[in-house]
Amino acid sequence: MQQEAIEVVREYTEAVFRRARTPMEPLNYEVDWADQPSRHKSYPDAPRLPLPAPPPDLPTLRDLHTGEHLPPVTGWSLARLAALLRLSYGVLDRRLTVNWNQDLAQRAHFEHAVWGRGTASGGGMYPVELYLVVGAGGPLLPGVYHYHTGSHVLERLLLGDVTPTVRAALGGDAAPGDSYLLAGIRFWKNSFKYNSFSYHVVTQDLGALLGSWDLLAPALGVPLRRLLCFDPAPLQRLLDLDGDAESIFAVVPVTWDGAAGGRPAAEPVDADVRTRYTAFERSRRVRDFAAVTAVHRAAAAPCVPAPDDAGTATPRDLPGDPVALPAVQLDRLASPLSTVLASRSSSFGRFRRPPDVTAAELGTTLAFAAAGRRYPGDVKRPDGGPELTRLWVFANHVDGLPAGTYAYCERRHALLPAAPAPDEGMAAFLQQQYFLTNYTMGQVGAVLAISGRPDAVLDVFGPRGYRILNAEVGTVAQRAYCAATAQDLGCGAVLGFDNVAMNTALGLDGTDERTVLFLLLGRHPQATADVAYRL
Repeated sequence: MQQEAIEVVREYTEAVFRRARTPMEPLNYEVDWADQPSRHKSYPDAPRLPLPAPPPDLPTLRDLHTGEHLPPVTGWSLARLAALLRLSYGVLDRRLTVNWNQDLAQRAHFEHAVWGRGTASGGGMYPVELYLVVGAGGPLLPGVYHYHTGSHVLERLLLGDVTPTVRAALGGDAAPGDSYLLAGIRFWKNSFKYNSFSYHVVTQDLGALLGSWDLLAPALGVPLRRLLCFDPAPLQRLLDLDGDAESIFAVVPVTWDGAAGGRPAAEPVDADVRTRYTAFERSRRVRDFAAVTAVHRAAAAPCVPAPDDAGTATPRDLPGDPVALPAVQLDRLASPLSTVLASRSSSFGRFRRPPDVTAAELGTTLAFAAAGRRYPGDVKRPDGGPELTRLWVFANHVDGLPAGTYAYCERRHALLPAAPAPDEGMAAFLQQQYFLTNYTMGQVGAVLAISGRPDAVLDVFGPRGYRILNAEVGTVAQRAYCAATAQDLGCGAVLGFDNVAMNTALGLDGTDERTVLFLLLGRHPQATADVAYRL
């Protein structure tokens, strides 16, 4: 059965990687924007608990990169939890920018406004749903809570200690907590736009959120360990979710600071209990897509963490003489994390040159992003390894670096040349391979590619490996966004390149390594008519 599930995942990933040449079903799909789901899932009848406002400025990206000047690691408190939730996934501002997106004129109207958040999301759909299961000794009554991203409140869905249900779902994991954060994905919030392609997008969205949490946890002084290998079925029953429509993808144990708790223990609730409130559904018609349902069912198959075996799925060493990069510009990472998350945005069509991106800025972005491949979790060793992804560079207009393709070596902080620039020029090549209209590649300084070895990861982790790999891809992308923002560079994650051609340009033909996600780096014009109303 597991081999059949692996083949389902392989077929889906192959369709994703070739979609620039062979469109995915359903063909000629039209988005019904008038019937799109709400951007914020809510339980209208559930009691609401306001959360504290975020703290003042957090440590800088420089401190997080070097590990210096960070607060000591303590337990969680309600204030720290509230900061983690709001700065990563809550609404931070209303944004109106001048760019090339086709819906720009609509965005000036309130009903079509863009509300900025700290974490990147494919298409700005934000499909992740966050739940808190509180046990004994916490600052809240034991029970189940949903985080309402639009209002920064917790909606109480159930009273009673159901943490044994979560522990049972985690199986033999060695990191039990007093409480648990559950990160789920509601597919319709993304699939209404991206249909069958959505599963690839949302699994990277999850990784981007976890990447924000990986940065916020040390900045707030709390431990955070992502668990990706567990049985989602008991958690879906607890939350009364249709597992084909919304499922739990990650669990984070939460241990409260002694000073934060104080509530007496509650009797555990029957294991078959479910939340009793109904979520609001804006869409009159909710569609499912056969490819999404099939790959999700396959990827949800039981998974056993295998960090000791994962070394066989890491990108292989590459030959070549390294091109040294300038030292990481730590002074360019001096912005507080809270400021960076509040300022982070996707560039869309705003890139302008000159001036070009410098090799030092590129190297600083690569170093900070690559460090995100090591994180505490059940699929990692205690040292955070092994890394399942690699960063590549399509150098287009980078001051101090010849145009061409390169692999980034974090250990040496250097680039390994892969191929010279195409005969038609790098900008022309990139534009030919990009099948959307919201970017002009001649204005882009560099394209970063995040690659992995999907087949090898599936061999180690089984069908769940697809989600594990995409989670790391999203984490690296979020850190690239943060490093670019701190350096006043523009950044935009895209999935609109022809992966087959991009793989060939990197010399990956004949290997099992593939590009999974791309990030554009460049500069924005200094004088713009952008508006950002901070909340």
